This record gives sequence, structure tokens and C-alpha cells, in this order.
Amino acid sequence: MYEVIATNAEGHLWGRFPLLANRPLTVGRAPECDISIPHDPYVSRKQATLQLQSDHLVVSRLTEATNPVFFQGKEIDVCRVEIGQSVVVGSTILQVVALHENDAVQGFTPSAAEPAVSQVNFSSQALKKVRYPDAENRIEVLTHLPEVIAGARTEAELFVRLCKLLLRGIVNAEAAGIVELTRDDTVRLLHWDRRRETAGEFRPSRRLVQEALASNQPHSVLQVWDPQQTTQLDHTFTVDFDWASCTPVEGLSLQKTGFYLAGQRNLPVNETAFDLDRTHLDADVKFTELVSQIIGAVLKSRRWERQRSGLRQFFAPPILAALGDDLDTALLEPCECDVTVMFCDLRGFSQKAEGASDDLLGLLDRVSRALGVMTQQILSHGGVTGDFQGDATLGFWGWPFPSTDLAVNACRAALAIRCEFDSKRGRKDHPLSDFAMGIGLAHGRAVAGKIGTLEQVKVTVFGPVVNLASRLEGLTKQLRVPILLDDATAQLIRQRLPPEIGRLRKLARVLPYGMDRPVDVHELLPGEKDYPLLSDSQIQTYELGVEKFIEGDWEEAYRCLHSMPSSDRAQDFLIHQIAMNNRQPPKDWDGTIRFPGK
Repeated sequence: MYEVIATNAEGHLWGRFPLLANRPLTVGRAPECDISIPHDPYVSRKQATLQLQSDHLVVSRLTEATNPVFFQGKEIDVCRVEIGQSVVVGSTILQVVALHENDAVQGFTPSAAEPAVSQVNFSSQALKKVRYPDAENRIEVLTHLPEVIAGARTEAELFVRLCKLLLRGIVNAEAAGIVELTRDDTVRLLHWDRRRETAGEFRPSRRLVQEALASNQPHSVLQVWDPQQTTQLDHTFTVDFDWASCTPVEGLSLQKTGFYLAGQRNLPVNETAFDLDRTHLDADVKFTELVSQIIGAVLKSRRWERQRSGLRQFFAPPILAALGDDLDTALLEPCECDVTVMFCDLRGFSQKAEGASDDLLGLLDRVSRALGVMTQQILSHGGVTGDFQGDATLGFWGWPFPSTDLAVNACRAALAIRCEFDSKRGRKDHPLSDFAMGIGLAHGRAVAGKIGTLEQVKVTVFGPVVNLASRLEGLTKQLRVPILLDDATAQLIRQRLPPEIGRLRKLARVLPYGMDRPVDVHELLPGEKDYPLLSDSQIQTYELGVEKFIEGDWEEAYRCLHSMPSSDRAQDFLIHQIAMNNRQPPKDWDGTIRFPGK
């Protein structure tokens, strides 16, 4: 058995046509031609005939043709074409090939007497020229597509609704299905429906599905055959149908997916499917492609919105805007950058967990609200939420985009978190009334981005600066202050953070557990108007006492620190250190307080 393969100038296949010894094929732009090429303007309405001989093809240019036929680069009127050779009409290449057994349509064995199956591969340009004979009905059906998509609560329900919609819009179709082509070329029928429930099982043609979906450029394919010669055929090539089509749909599943339709036309007596005008079938394929494009666009929009919703948990709106509508996740790849890291931890959580063993869900709700306060302020001040560790939140600034204000924004977020918790304290009717918090802020180099394994990744930050921020958060308990900064962060904000927003005071020089270098730690305080318990002059006196403490003049240090108001708990730590040593520094004193544990 032989067939003609039609390709365009770029080599894309758009049609395969069986050759029979007793039946010549006509080539032209007219729809009644056996090989109809309506999209090629350089092909005449009726241009040539192809007649199969025993082992070759005779190509004859028709007398009414106004365009030439080329063979081996020369214009011809009649020529002999051997198997494997090609002729060119317009920009279309017609090649004669032998059809081997494994190339045959699934379900029958090649022979000269077997039923012919005509195939048309549709390009988007060709479908643009197709007109709808029943446009009003199709438009009315399309108006229901939004509710079909929106009303489907599950994937299976969406498949059911789509098959029913296709049957409403394509009156020639008897059956509609959704097919999937897996990576091993297996065809799976995800769902199918028929107009007549008693008509029997619906089984798609594997070859048709592969023709439509298997290539790098999936495209709609239509196959038409003679139902009077179906005794040798199987699957959809039965007396129930005389045509079938498959149209790719993007995004319906993780594999390549398509709409599969099949139906039967009312053939006049003594005529075959090939002799009839294909206008209605071409319009049906065009309608199916339109539904496919709308479905694909909606599903893509849904995926985009889900991705964007997921990223909203990590990124502030300005960062999302910078990532763009296409969510360029290449920006999320890990990179080394300057960051300011925040660790924010709840105070008193362990005790509350022990006391709320009979209402753990209620405790979880309260903790979630507290973590929500932290997350909201991190995001609203341009930061990224990196992780939740029990009752603690990790946030950072400086990635995915560098900024000169990252430390300032981190400090503004820390002050806002403190303000939120302070405003709820003492309100017995509020879930956060008895929660307090501690915050550690550190600035330095780190790796930020998508970090993890092949199986699981998270957006977070990694490096020594993260450990330092965590240690500072832990030190807030011992130094008895809500917010601690390392010296690098303090230096960045001393001249950049307006004093009415926030103030700094140096607390001590410490060596946190597990670290090699001492760190000057500072407390971040609200402005004097918002926190009048400490005036600016009192802060200056306190910092003088800290410098005297580091220098070893503990008498002067004690005098300065002891002058602070009794409500200021930060003085207690250094005064305790001085009292334990009878106001005399150790002989090996270097100004650093060492912590033996976390």
C-alpha cells in the first residue's frame, strides 16, 4: 500500500492520503478535491491528478490549472514519480511513500483492497479561513463556557462538563472524549460521552491521537473513511462513525491532552465519505480549536493566579510587581547578596502550650494570629518571609532585589511588630493579650533564594548572618529588651532612621554561644513621643555607662546605669554583672560578656 504525505515548505506535516490503483486523487484548493489545500494561494482550484500504477505514480497537471507543478526543479505537465520522490504544487510538497505494516491505522492490516482513510492536518492559518455554517448556535454554546469552567469543583467534573458542551456545539459529533498521550505513547481515555447512551463503548484511534499530539507542534487532525468497508477496521473506525478528529488542549493534565470527537454523516447512496464537501467538518474542527484555546487560556490564568497567590505568602506587593506578570522565577534562583535578617519569636509560648493541653486548636489559632502579625509587617515593609520555626518567624530584606534601605525597612517592621503586641497587652478579650515577642536583627552577606533538595525547596536565606540574628533574638531574654541589633545594622540606620521613628542605645559587647567574634549589641527603641519612659538624654547617659563598663571603669558605669528609671529593665543585666564582681572587673577583662549557652 502507498500513500501521499503532504507537508508545507517548513516541513510540517498537514495531511496523509492513501493511494488506490483504481481511484486517482485530485489536488487543488477546492474543498471537493481529494487533497484539498485551501490555505495555499499558489495552488489552483483544481491543479493536478495523481494516478497510482503498479510501482510508481503518474502526476498530470489539469488543463484548467493556472499554476505550475514542479518535479525535480522543473515545471511539468505529466511526469512519472517513483516511490520516495516528490512533486511540488505551490508551497506544498507531495511525497509518495510505501506504507509499512507498523505505519497502518491501528486495527487493520495493509492491503490493496483495504478501506482508505483520508487524513487532514490543520494549520492555524487554514482554520482562520473556515466559516461557521451555524455560527449562532456555536456562539450560544460558547457563552456557557465560563460557567462550565467555574462550576466544575473537580477535574473529573470539568471533563464531564466539557464533553457535554462539545456535543452541544458540534451537531455532527456522536461522541466526544478527552484523551491523554503519555510519555510512552500510550493513549488514555480520561472521559467520554455519547448522545445515545445505549450506543456502546467509545474507543479512540491510537494513530489519530498520536498524529495530533505526538509531534513537537501538536495540531488538529481530521480523519474520514468509508463506513461501508469497516469489516477490517477496529475502534472508532466502525459502522457507527465515518469521521473522527483530535484537537490538542494545553493544561488539562500533566501529559499531552486533546479533545477527541467522532461522528457519522448521512452519506448519499453510492457515494463515499471522500466525495462529500468537508465544510461542516472543517468548521467543527475550528470550533473545537476555539474551545481548546479558551480552556487553555483559562487554565493558564488559573495556574498563574495560584502561583501568584503562593508567592504572596513570601513577597511584598512591590516585589511581586517587579517579578512581572509572567512570574519570572529565574529571579528566585539562589544568589549571594547583602541582607538584613530578622528573627521574631513569641515569648511565653512553652508555658501556654503546657497550660492549654486541653485546647491545642485554640492555642494554634492564637499562635497563628501572632505569626500573622509578624508576617504582615515584614511584607508591608518590603521584606520576604523565609520560614516558620515553631513559634518563630524568619524575615529578610535585600533579595530578590538589592536596596539601600533594607536595614531601615527591617527596623521599621520590627518597631511595627512591637507596637502591635504592646497595643494588645492587657486586653483580656484579645487572643494576643498575654503574648510578648523578642526580635533579633543582623546585617551581612548571605545566600538567598530557592534553597533545598530536588524533592522540596523553600524561599529562604542561608549564612552566618542568619545564625547571628537567631542568637540576638535569644539574647533579648537575658538582656530584657524586645529588639536587639548587631553593630552592622546599627551603623546603617543611625543616620538613616528618623529619631521620631526609632532610636538606638548600645547595650553591651557580647560573645554569643557558638560564635568566635564579639558583637556590639544595640537596642532599637521607638521615638521619644511613642516611648516617653526613656528620654534622649537618658539614653546618652546609659550609653556612657556601657562604654565605662567595657573600659573597666565599673564604678562610673554603675552610677550611670543606676540613674535609669526603675521601669527600664535593660540596666538590670549589667548592674547584675557589676554586683557579682563587687564592682571590679576580672583581671582578664576585655570588655566582652561571654554566654556559655544559647
